[in-house]
Amino acid sequence: QMADPFLYHTGERSQYGCLGHEVQIEHIKAYVCRPSFFTDKAVIVIHDIFGWLFPDIRYIVDLIAGHGYITICPDFFKGTDPWKTTDHWADFADWMKHHDPMKVDKEADVVLKYLKEQCGAKKIGIVGFSWGGMAVHHLMLKNPQLTAGVSLYGIIRDSEERYDLLNPTFFIFGEKDHTISYDQITLLEEKLKQYCKVAYEIKVYPGQVHGFAQLKPEDMKPDDKPYIEEARKDMIDWIKMFI
Repeated sequence: QMADPFLYHTGERSQYGCLGHEVQIEHIKAYVCRPSFFTDKAVIVIHDIFGWLFPDIRYIVDLIAGHGYITICPDFFKGTDPWKTTDHWADFADWMKHHDPMKVDKEADVVLKYLKEQCGAKKIGIVGFSWGGMAVHHLMLKNPQLTAGVSLYGIIRDSEERYDLLNPTFFIFGEKDHTISYDQITLLEEKLKQYCKVAYEIKVYPGQVHGFAQLKPEDMKPDDKPYIEEARKDMIDWIKMFI
């Protein structure tokens, strides 16, 4: 049984003038933003349950591109409906069955190929939020082409094979996230210590709820702003350290 996650009202959050453009890559649409100069460094952004069109995720893509990365957010839902605030939480488990964050390998491969062949990317990192945070955790265990990853408040499913990460991964959580218990974070820490052979970090941001790190500046509450900005800086610093 999942607690009701994601408390903000997506309908009120539709205004954002994007800096990038949309492309079609094989069977996937994607939002891409490039820096103004040539770079062979790229970052894939994996959206949350609200999908690739959601303004908050596009804001993050633009933000990362501003740090000098070709940044891309593919539609990992492949044209199917994202979760909407008008949907009923009773149906969430069923929706998740058809939107499994552990089944993103094919789309990730398509996007990696595009970044390498069409964009000239040599080093590629990945960041993901919530649903996307779970997808990042999965991909960092499976895909050696991803040089570094940042998983933001992805729910942790315990099993032994969840901890042998292939490349450096940073896990970001909010202290007041009602979808992820503190015990899960402690378990993650213990198991990574035991199994992980690469650099990793876990950080919990005081007072922050699920979804905190995606907020656009005008949506931040003054008390939360320093933590949101710190989480974003930490995310970008981690990428910069390895890519």
